[in-house]
Amino acid sequence: MHRVMTKFLPAFLGLLAGFGVGGASAAESLLVYAGAASKPPTEEAARLYERKTGVKVELVFGGSGSVLSQMKLARQGDIYFPGSSDYMEKAKRSGDVYADTEKILVYLVSAINVPRGNPRGIRTLKDLTRPGLRVAIANPETVCVGTYAVEIVEKAFGAAEREAFRRNLVNYTESCERTATAISLKMADAVIGWSVFEHWDPARIETVRLPAAQVPRIGYIPVAVSRFTRDRKAAQAFIDFLAGPEGRTIFARHKYFATPREAMDWLGAHKPVGGEYALPAGWVGK
Repeated sequence: MHRVMTKFLPAFLGLLAGFGVGGASAAESLLVYAGAASKPPTEEAARLYERKTGVKVELVFGGSGSVLSQMKLARQGDIYFPGSSDYMEKAKRSGDVYADTEKILVYLVSAINVPRGNPRGIRTLKDLTRPGLRVAIANPETVCVGTYAVEIVEKAFGAAEREAFRRNLVNYTESCERTATAISLKMADAVIGWSVFEHWDPARIETVRLPAAQVPRIGYIPVAVSRFTRDRKAAQAFIDFLAGPEGRTIFARHKYFATPREAMDWLGAHKPVGGEYALPAGWVGK
Protein backbone atom coordinates (compact mmCIF):
# COMPACT_ATOMS: atom_id res chain seq x y z
CA MET A 1 0.00 0.00 0.00
CA HIS A 2 2.84 2.36 0.86
CA ARG A 3 4.48 1.69 -2.52
CA VAL A 4 1.19 2.45 -4.34
CA MET A 5 0.76 5.76 -2.53
CA THR A 6 4.39 6.69 -3.22
CA LYS A 7 3.90 5.95 -6.88
CA PHE A 8 0.83 8.13 -7.29
CA LEU A 9 1.65 10.93 -4.81
CA PRO A 10 3.54 13.17 -7.32
CA ALA A 11 0.66 13.03 -9.80
CA PHE A 12 -1.84 13.74 -7.01
CA LEU A 13 0.13 16.76 -5.80
CA GLY A 14 0.40 18.00 -9.37
CA LEU A 15 -3.37 17.78 -9.73
CA LEU A 16 -3.84 19.80 -6.55
CA ALA A 17 -1.42 22.45 -7.80
CA GLY A 18 -3.36 22.67 -11.02
CA PHE A 19 -6.41 23.66 -8.99
CA GLY A 20 -4.44 26.28 -7.04
CA VAL A 21 -4.17 24.20 -3.86
CA GLY A 22 -1.05 24.54 -1.75
CA GLY A 23 -0.32 28.18 -2.61
CA ALA A 24 0.89 27.87 -6.23
CA SER A 25 -0.91 30.09 -8.71
CA ALA A 26 -2.35 28.23 -11.69
CA ALA A 27 -3.33 31.38 -13.60
CA GLU A 28 -2.51 31.29 -17.28
CA SER A 29 -3.95 34.74 -17.99
CA LEU A 30 -5.05 37.93 -16.28
CA LEU A 31 -7.78 40.32 -17.38
CA VAL A 32 -7.03 43.98 -16.64
CA TYR A 33 -9.58 46.80 -16.99
CA ALA A 34 -7.53 49.97 -17.37
CA GLY A 35 -8.02 53.65 -17.96
CA ALA A 36 -6.13 54.68 -21.07
CA ALA A 37 -4.04 57.26 -19.15
CA SER A 38 -1.46 54.51 -18.63
CA LYS A 39 -1.74 52.78 -22.01
CA PRO A 40 1.79 53.06 -23.53
CA PRO A 41 3.77 51.93 -20.45
CA THR A 42 1.15 49.38 -19.41
CA GLU A 43 1.26 47.68 -22.80
CA GLU A 44 5.04 47.50 -22.57
CA ALA A 45 4.94 46.19 -19.00
CA ALA A 46 2.36 43.54 -19.90
CA ARG A 47 4.52 42.24 -22.77
CA LEU A 48 7.55 42.02 -20.51
CA TYR A 49 5.57 40.26 -17.78
CA GLU A 50 4.27 37.70 -20.27
CA ARG A 51 7.81 36.96 -21.45
CA LYS A 52 9.09 36.58 -17.91
CA THR A 53 6.25 34.52 -16.42
CA GLY A 54 4.27 32.98 -19.26
CA VAL A 55 1.10 34.59 -17.86
CA LYS A 56 -0.86 36.32 -20.61
CA VAL A 57 -2.07 39.79 -19.65
CA GLU A 58 -5.25 40.83 -21.48
CA LEU A 59 -5.73 44.62 -21.40
CA VAL A 60 -9.09 46.34 -21.85
CA PHE A 61 -8.53 50.10 -22.19
CA GLY A 62 -11.04 52.93 -22.18
CA GLY A 63 -12.39 55.70 -20.01
CA SER A 64 -11.88 54.81 -16.34
CA GLY A 65 -15.61 55.01 -15.64
CA SER A 66 -16.49 53.04 -18.75
CA VAL A 67 -14.15 50.15 -18.01
CA LEU A 68 -15.33 50.05 -14.40
CA SER A 69 -18.90 49.66 -15.68
CA GLN A 70 -17.77 46.93 -18.09
CA MET A 71 -16.02 45.05 -15.31
CA LYS A 72 -19.07 45.22 -13.04
CA LEU A 73 -21.52 44.26 -15.77
CA ALA A 74 -19.43 41.30 -16.91
CA ARG A 75 -18.59 40.36 -13.31
CA GLN A 76 -15.11 39.46 -14.42
CA GLY A 77 -11.64 40.96 -14.42
CA ASP A 78 -8.64 40.46 -12.19
CA ILE A 79 -7.34 44.02 -11.88
CA TYR A 80 -8.84 47.51 -12.00
CA PHE A 81 -6.37 50.14 -13.16
CA PRO A 82 -8.06 53.56 -13.55
CA GLY A 83 -6.40 56.79 -14.62
CA SER A 84 -7.11 58.72 -11.44
CA SER A 85 -8.03 58.54 -7.78
CA ASP A 86 -11.61 59.66 -8.56
CA TYR A 87 -12.62 56.35 -10.08
CA MET A 88 -10.65 54.19 -7.68
CA GLU A 89 -12.50 55.84 -4.80
CA LYS A 90 -15.79 54.94 -6.50
CA ALA A 91 -14.64 51.36 -6.99
CA LYS A 92 -13.62 51.08 -3.33
CA ARG A 93 -16.92 52.51 -2.08
CA SER A 94 -18.92 50.05 -4.18
CA GLY A 95 -16.73 47.13 -3.12
CA ASP A 96 -15.53 46.37 -6.64
CA VAL A 97 -11.87 46.15 -5.60
CA TYR A 98 -10.01 44.90 -2.57
CA ALA A 99 -9.10 48.24 -1.01
CA ASP A 100 -6.12 46.83 0.86
CA THR A 101 -4.45 45.89 -2.45
CA GLU A 102 -4.42 49.44 -3.87
CA LYS A 103 -1.06 50.81 -4.94
CA ILE A 104 -0.24 54.20 -6.45
CA LEU A 105 2.09 53.83 -9.40
CA VAL A 106 2.71 57.28 -10.91
CA TYR A 107 1.49 60.88 -10.89
CA LEU A 108 0.01 63.19 -13.56
CA VAL A 109 -0.24 66.95 -14.09
CA SER A 110 -2.91 68.68 -16.17
CA ALA A 111 -1.79 70.79 -19.14
CA ILE A 112 -2.94 72.12 -22.50
CA ASN A 113 -1.86 69.96 -25.44
CA VAL A 114 -1.56 71.41 -28.95
CA PRO A 115 -0.14 70.25 -32.30
CA ARG A 116 3.64 70.43 -32.52
CA GLY A 117 4.66 73.99 -33.43
CA ASN A 118 1.51 75.39 -31.75
CA PRO A 119 0.07 76.75 -35.03
CA ARG A 120 -2.79 78.64 -33.32
CA GLY A 121 -0.44 80.34 -30.84
CA ILE A 122 -2.18 79.06 -27.72
CA ARG A 123 -0.34 80.27 -24.61
CA THR A 124 -2.95 80.49 -21.86
CA LEU A 125 -6.14 78.84 -20.69
CA LYS A 126 -8.07 81.97 -21.68
CA ASP A 127 -6.89 81.49 -25.27
CA LEU A 128 -9.21 78.49 -25.42
CA THR A 129 -12.16 80.91 -25.40
CA ARG A 130 -11.11 82.66 -28.63
CA PRO A 131 -13.82 82.51 -31.32
CA GLY A 132 -13.28 79.87 -33.98
CA LEU A 133 -10.89 77.70 -31.99
CA ARG A 134 -11.55 73.94 -32.00
CA VAL A 135 -11.20 72.51 -28.49
CA ALA A 136 -11.75 68.97 -27.23
CA ILE A 137 -11.87 67.42 -23.78
CA ALA A 138 -12.54 63.88 -22.69
CA ASN A 139 -16.05 62.97 -21.58
CA PRO A 140 -16.00 64.21 -17.98
CA GLU A 141 -18.60 61.67 -16.87
CA THR A 142 -16.45 58.66 -17.70
CA VAL A 143 -12.85 59.79 -18.34
CA CYS A 144 -10.61 61.11 -15.59
CA VAL A 145 -8.74 63.66 -17.70
CA GLY A 146 -12.10 65.14 -18.73
CA THR A 147 -13.12 65.47 -15.10
CA TYR A 148 -9.88 67.34 -14.38
CA ALA A 149 -10.50 69.59 -17.41
CA VAL A 150 -13.93 70.59 -16.15
CA GLU A 151 -12.55 71.24 -12.67
CA ILE A 152 -9.94 73.58 -14.17
CA VAL A 153 -12.45 75.44 -16.34
CA GLU A 154 -15.00 75.81 -13.55
CA LYS A 155 -12.45 77.23 -11.11
CA ALA A 156 -10.57 79.50 -13.53
CA PHE A 157 -13.39 81.00 -15.61
CA GLY A 158 -16.36 83.19 -14.91
CA ALA A 159 -19.74 82.45 -16.46
CA ALA A 160 -19.08 84.33 -19.72
CA GLU A 161 -15.68 82.68 -20.23
CA ARG A 162 -17.10 79.24 -19.48
CA GLU A 163 -19.78 79.79 -22.11
CA ALA A 164 -17.20 80.93 -24.68
CA PHE A 165 -15.10 77.86 -23.90
CA ARG A 166 -18.06 75.55 -24.33
CA ARG A 167 -18.94 77.12 -27.68
CA ASN A 168 -15.48 76.03 -28.87
CA LEU A 169 -15.91 72.41 -27.77
CA VAL A 170 -16.08 70.25 -30.87
CA ASN A 171 -15.87 66.85 -29.22
CA TYR A 172 -16.07 64.81 -26.05
CA THR A 173 -13.51 62.07 -26.49
CA GLU A 174 -13.97 58.54 -25.12
CA SER A 175 -10.62 58.07 -23.37
CA CYS A 176 -7.22 59.60 -22.67
CA GLU A 177 -5.93 57.88 -25.78
CA ARG A 178 -8.62 59.48 -27.96
CA THR A 179 -7.93 62.86 -26.36
CA ALA A 180 -4.26 62.71 -27.32
CA THR A 181 -5.17 61.37 -30.76
CA ALA A 182 -7.38 64.42 -31.36
CA ILE A 183 -4.16 66.48 -31.35
CA SER A 184 -2.02 63.95 -33.22
CA LEU A 185 -4.56 63.88 -36.06
CA LYS A 186 -5.27 67.63 -35.83
CA MET A 187 -8.94 67.04 -35.11
CA ALA A 188 -8.69 69.83 -32.53
CA ASP A 189 -6.52 72.90 -32.05
CA ALA A 190 -6.13 72.17 -28.34
CA VAL A 191 -7.18 69.80 -25.59
CA ILE A 192 -6.93 70.01 -21.82
CA GLY A 193 -5.06 66.81 -21.12
CA TRP A 194 -2.01 65.53 -19.26
CA SER A 195 1.54 66.79 -19.67
CA VAL A 196 2.60 63.22 -20.48
CA PHE A 197 0.61 63.24 -23.74
CA GLU A 198 3.53 65.03 -25.38
CA HIS A 199 5.70 62.00 -24.74
CA TRP A 200 3.16 59.63 -26.28
CA ASP A 201 3.66 61.29 -29.67
CA PRO A 202 6.50 63.84 -29.42
CA ALA A 203 6.63 64.46 -33.17
CA ARG A 204 3.04 65.70 -33.23
CA ILE A 205 2.05 66.82 -29.71
CA GLU A 206 3.36 69.77 -27.72
CA THR A 207 2.53 70.73 -24.13
CA VAL A 208 1.57 74.23 -22.99
CA ARG A 209 1.97 74.44 -19.24
CA LEU A 210 -0.83 75.87 -17.13
CA PRO A 211 0.06 78.29 -14.33
CA ALA A 212 0.17 76.46 -11.01
CA ALA A 213 -2.71 78.59 -9.73
CA GLN A 214 -4.98 77.06 -12.40
CA VAL A 215 -4.15 73.43 -11.52
CA PRO A 216 -6.30 72.43 -8.51
CA ARG A 217 -4.61 69.10 -7.78
CA ILE A 218 -2.07 66.51 -8.85
CA GLY A 219 -3.51 63.32 -10.31
CA TYR A 220 -2.26 59.81 -9.79
CA ILE A 221 -2.73 56.38 -11.33
CA PRO A 222 -3.70 53.65 -8.85
CA VAL A 223 -4.20 49.92 -9.33
CA ALA A 224 -5.97 47.26 -7.24
CA VAL A 225 -7.17 43.67 -7.36
CA SER A 226 -10.75 43.34 -8.59
CA ARG A 227 -13.25 41.50 -6.42
CA PHE A 228 -14.15 39.48 -9.52
CA THR A 229 -10.65 38.03 -9.85
CA ARG A 230 -10.23 34.34 -10.56
CA ASP A 231 -6.84 34.27 -8.84
CA ARG A 232 -6.11 36.97 -6.30
CA LYS A 233 -2.52 35.84 -5.81
CA ALA A 234 -1.77 36.02 -9.55
CA ALA A 235 -3.41 39.45 -9.82
CA GLN A 236 -1.35 40.70 -6.88
CA ALA A 237 1.82 39.38 -8.50
CA PHE A 238 1.25 41.54 -11.60
CA ILE A 239 0.54 44.61 -9.45
CA ASP A 240 3.75 43.96 -7.54
CA PHE A 241 5.59 43.78 -10.86
CA LEU A 242 4.13 47.12 -11.99
CA ALA A 243 5.09 48.73 -8.68
CA GLY A 244 8.52 47.09 -8.61
CA PRO A 245 11.80 48.17 -10.19
CA GLU A 246 11.05 46.90 -13.70
CA GLY A 247 7.59 48.41 -13.85
CA ARG A 248 8.75 51.75 -12.47
CA THR A 249 11.60 51.85 -14.97
CA ILE A 250 9.09 51.47 -17.81
CA PHE A 251 6.87 54.28 -16.50
CA ALA A 252 9.89 56.54 -16.02
CA ARG A 253 11.01 55.90 -19.59
CA HIS A 254 7.58 57.11 -20.73
CA LYS A 255 8.06 60.30 -18.65
CA TYR A 256 5.45 59.72 -15.97
CA PHE A 257 6.15 61.36 -12.60
CA ALA A 258 7.33 58.79 -10.05
CA THR A 259 6.53 60.85 -6.94
CA PRO A 260 4.31 63.77 -5.93
CA ARG A 261 7.47 65.84 -5.51
CA GLU A 262 8.48 65.27 -9.15
CA ALA A 263 5.03 66.37 -10.29
CA MET A 264 5.03 69.46 -8.08
CA ASP A 265 8.54 70.42 -9.13
CA TRP A 266 7.42 70.29 -12.78
CA LEU A 267 4.35 72.38 -11.93
CA GLY A 268 6.27 74.72 -9.68
CA ALA A 269 3.97 74.63 -6.67
CA HIS A 270 2.69 72.43 -3.87
CA LYS A 271 -0.76 71.01 -4.60
CA PRO A 272 -3.20 68.50 -3.10
CA VAL A 273 -2.72 64.98 -4.44
CA GLY A 274 -5.59 62.82 -5.63
CA GLY A 275 -9.06 63.20 -4.17
CA GLU A 276 -12.36 63.48 -6.00
CA TYR A 277 -14.27 66.18 -7.86
CA ALA A 278 -18.06 66.32 -8.07
CA LEU A 279 -18.99 67.16 -11.65
CA PRO A 280 -21.35 70.17 -11.86
CA ALA A 281 -24.79 69.39 -13.23
CA GLY A 282 -24.26 71.51 -16.34
CA TRP A 283 -21.61 69.09 -17.62
CA VAL A 284 -23.64 65.92 -17.05
CA GLY A 285 -25.56 64.21 -19.83
CA LYS A 286 -24.13 66.31 -22.65
